[in-house]
Amino acid sequence: MPAASLHVTPLNSVHRALGARMVDFGGWDMPVQYSGIVDEHHAVRKAAGLFDVSHMGEIEIRGPEAERLVNYVATNDASRLRDGQAQYSALLYDHGGFVDDILVHRVRADEFFLCVNASNQAKDFAHLREHNRFDAEVIFASERYAQLALQGPRALEILQTLTPVELNAVRYYWFTDGEVCGAPARIARTGYTGEDGFELYVAPGEAERLWREMLAAGAPHGIKPAGLGARNTLRLEAKMALYGHEIDATITPWEAGLGWIVKLDKGDFVGRQALVKQQEAGVARQLVGFAMVGRGVGRDGYEVLCDGKSAGWVTSGSPSPTLNRNIGLCYLPVELATVGRTLQILVRHQPVEAVTVPTPFYKRPR
Repeated sequence: MPAASLHVTPLNSVHRALGARMVDFGGWDMPVQYSGIVDEHHAVRKAAGLFDVSHMGEIEIRGPEAERLVNYVATNDASRLRDGQAQYSALLYDHGGFVDDILVHRVRADEFFLCVNASNQAKDFAHLREHNRFDAEVIFASERYAQLALQGPRALEILQTLTPVELNAVRYYWFTDGEVCGAPARIARTGYTGEDGFELYVAPGEAERLWREMLAAGAPHGIKPAGLGARNTLRLEAKMALYGHEIDATITPWEAGLGWIVKLDKGDFVGRQALVKQQEAGVARQLVGFAMVGRGVGRDGYEVLCDGKSAGWVTSGSPSPTLNRNIGLCYLPVELATVGRTLQILVRHQPVEAVTVPTPFYKRPR
């Protein structure tokens, strides 16, 4: 049983019955692996994996000025969205650092649906309410949703057997409301693995039935339940940021290589002035990818040396099951953040050679 202080998803007993190894993840009792991280990773890259991501938070913004509020608190331009379209965006503090990275879904002009990180949902909700100067209501909706992520090249084929929705018509970063296994569901063609796939938002009471039916439908196609361990190696290969690692309150979008989600031309938003100043002055550090040359793994938090001098730190590092090499991301002074530069990562206080490489490390075949 999980510790009494931990939050649990509606699928907690299912994970335990499957023999999942459970961990405390940001205050949530979550499965880190079932059959093994590498096995689950390969299943997602080659066939399909099913993730329980019900710990993620959901916030709804409704009202005549819902779009104005979203555009004021988030970096991307919500006015460019059409009904049924989603975008990656960020909430910032006034100084330009990340409150969180989020997914913004436009349901209609007066209703937006935000998916936020699990450990940040209370903070995000407070931030949105603090900056709400508009004719809009901010609604904490996490209790009304469970979230399942079906990811991999066979995801569409599997899910199509369980829904009357024509999934081919749902483009990448679009969504629709329909039914899955007869249950109402928000079906979004989004994900955090670098593969094609869908994220399903359903009522918590339906989560267990949908989980079992998706695994049964996917069995002939090689589907496997997948935990947070594989989710981490998959997103790292695709260079998808993880809050608390690549991004946090001390990091700005320019530094994290996420300038593409910042639209300075849309008008004022929280953190804009700080971003303009930093853009004019130039960033001092930049996020880059590296691959280990020597033996060892450059783990999160390890110190990075250039020419024997301390230069930065590893934000995420792991063996890459797809590439069969040890990879990672790190921050370096911008003048050192060039591809092909030799580095040393302090692994157990011993310098191990690495080299900066292009990112993302992996791109799915189109």
